Amino acid sequence: MLAMNKMRFLGAVGAAVAIAAVVTACGDKTTRSTGWEFSRNMYDPIGYNPDQPNANFKDGKTAQVPPPGTVPVGFERFEYAGTNEDYERAGAEVVNPLARTEANLAQGKALYLVYCAVCHGPEGAGDGPITKDRRLESKTESRALENYPPPPSYRRSDGANSSRGGLMADLTDGKIYHTITYGLNMMGSHASQLSPEERWKVVMYVRELQQK
Repeated sequence: MLAMNKMRFLGAVGAAVAIAAVVTACGDKTTRSTGWEFSRNMYDPIGYNPDQPNANFKDGKTAQVPPPGTVPVGFERFEYAGTNEDYERAGAEVVNPLARTEANLAQGKALYLVYCAVCHGPEGAGDGPITKDRRLESKTESRALENYPPPPSYRRSDGANSSRGGLMADLTDGKIYHTITYGLNMMGSHASQLSPEERWKVVMYVRELQQK
């Protein structure tokens, strides 16, 4: 009998607690406590999102334009425009700042083979695979694939002329670097693929190809 009364008592207490929890959960939101929260700063970060309004600036924007005259960290400015006039000026004024070492030449060759040889050829003869006549043969069709005209050879023994005048073998450091940076004719700019230092290593290797 005692045990039964005890069970009834515990049941009544449990029911009371449950009812109190429900009533509390459904109570007035203006008086309820939000309780403890873990890592509140993960929900409300201190920093601003780029597209978020920001009263700290006069224009009310978080994403600000860099101050005039500033240069991003690690950015190397090339003070020549993509014009023929500045191409000639770079050719006369700019020289490769890197020392000619076996390591730089090896890296220049590796970069050249990845980014340049597809058109200029592995030896600089303008016979890259993309310039050759290629055909697609399948069970259903036979057609020529798109190909590109070969660029002039860098090699002195071939005596090829640049489309901007003069022998390809006589192109200076500045002219080669300018062309890699801005592109020419069907060749696009490689400034987004090659850093300034990598471009200079390619220039170094191209100068080696000019001696062949």
